[in-house]
Amino acid sequence: MAIEAVLWDFGGVITSSPFEAFKRYESERGLPMNFIRSINATNPDTNAWAQFEANKVSIDEFDQLFLEESTAAGHPVPGKEVIKLLAGDVRPRMVKVLERCKRDYKISCLTNNVRSGKGPGMSRTPENAAAVQRAMSLFDHVLESSKEGMRKPQPEFYLLACERMDVQPNAVVYLDDLGINLKPARQLGMTTIKVLSEAQAITDLSAVLGIDFH
Repeated sequence: MAIEAVLWDFGGVITSSPFEAFKRYESERGLPMNFIRSINATNPDTNAWAQFEANKVSIDEFDQLFLEESTAAGHPVPGKEVIKLLAGDVRPRMVKVLERCKRDYKISCLTNNVRSGKGPGMSRTPENAAAVQRAMSLFDHVLESSKEGMRKPQPEFYLLACERMDVQPNAVVYLDDLGINLKPARQLGMTTIKVLSEAQAITDLSAVLGIDFH
């Protein structure tokens, strides 16, 4: 089936990855490498992070729950410290690709996020929030885990995006920086692109759509 829509993750795709901020935080505080990610990967369907992204706990509850989980793993980290690290910088080239795709395709955003700060769900400066809002305004639909009560990698979340766009999964290209989030999309029939870098993602999307983005 011909491609009709491009579905985008936000953090790590449209913006720089929060994982870079996690690594800096860990290095500055002498924590093991990838410690924060390891907490988020433990009991991934029910842990503090999962509950927060699905809007099942408040920011204060998340703060305490994450502290308990990280303490149990050997290094106490309050959840609010992690939230501060989430706001990446918008990638200007990716925004231009969004604008180009919008001419010929339905474009939507499927993001796991939290209700915190200004903009769609992360702690942001006013300048960062404005850049995020401009990027978000380009999408036909924005599906946020904190508002929908479901999150990636739940297949239902991807199907909801298809329903909103009025397309079948096999007519969708999906970009995400996490393999765990790409797997269900691929199983549903979507063409998937794992985002390792901005340049690589643009090159791969160019090949799939047959559009020269340069």
